[in-house]
Amino acid sequence: MATLKDIAKEAGVSQATVSRILNDDRTLNVKEETRHRILEIAEKLEYRGSSARKSLVQHDACHHVLALYSYRQELEINDPYYLAIRHGIETQCEKLNIGLTNCYENQGLPEISKVSGILIVGKPAEPMRQAAEALSDNICFIDFHEAGSAFDSVDIDLVRISKEVIDFFAAQGVQRIGFIGGEDEPGKADIREKAFVEYGQLKGVVSEKDIWRGGFSSSSGYELATKMLAQEDFPEALFVASDSIAIGVLRAIHEKGLTIPQDISLISVNDIPTARFTFPPLTTVRIHSEMMGSQGVNLLLEKARDGRALPLQVFVPSRLKLRGTTR
Repeated sequence: MATLKDIAKEAGVSQATVSRILNDDRTLNVKEETRHRILEIAEKLEYRGSSARKSLVQHDACHHVLALYSYRQELEINDPYYLAIRHGIETQCEKLNIGLTNCYENQGLPEISKVSGILIVGKPAEPMRQAAEALSDNICFIDFHEAGSAFDSVDIDLVRISKEVIDFFAAQGVQRIGFIGGEDEPGKADIREKAFVEYGQLKGVVSEKDIWRGGFSSSSGYELATKMLAQEDFPEALFVASDSIAIGVLRAIHEKGLTIPQDISLISVNDIPTARFTFPPLTTVRIHSEMMGSQGVNLLLEKARDGRALPLQVFVPSRLKLRGTTR
């Protein structure tokens, strides 16, 4: 069965572009010939979109999953990490013949009377969470977890990743490590920043003045790194919260006339496809984000099938990929 990735590969465009065209997003600035070509390829490959999956669930499938995304769909354009999670969800639902309805933050909950389970991607706002709990008690969080929760979760161990990055730089003799990241809630540090600061201060290589926080985008990374480098006295190594942010950071470093990794080195997180093609290629922590999506589907299905009462917390493994931004 064809996937968004198959269509994107044949059309020579990104998965995000394919997704927005197949969802009839008219705000996308793309040539009509490109739009038609993608639609033709999708038809040729017999791609089954969300509307087809809804039809399937009414006639063939025994299960229907509602996927709630705690962000707007545009975020998938700026950060392929989130697109990969959705792709994992969609691919697994297709593989298991499960009906799927996707719903983003700004869309409001669809009118669904019965679902086998609900996936919530990212940390949900309270209204979204309450609406989900009113629909089903079979809920699985993806890219978010909370201690003592009654619900399943699939996440990455950001605390371990932060410590691993600090240990890597410390083993190279780095005396000062900075952090450039984003925030899920205004004015609040996320879990990787908290772990980085706590463990880095314990190791004596991190101070509060080297912590920079903005949005999870390349433009934010560029702005933050430009401000940091303007101080002249800057850290010799950086932990950057995501590859998307790191792309902007790299540009700021190049504009400053610095050499990477001799003058300043950096490690980011996610290992998006672009990470291999930056200059120099990004050293990054590989996150299996598609697996996060697919395992979320598996947990919902298993709980619906077996009636499991105890919640499960799954951490998907990660791996440091050494490339050109570190020595």
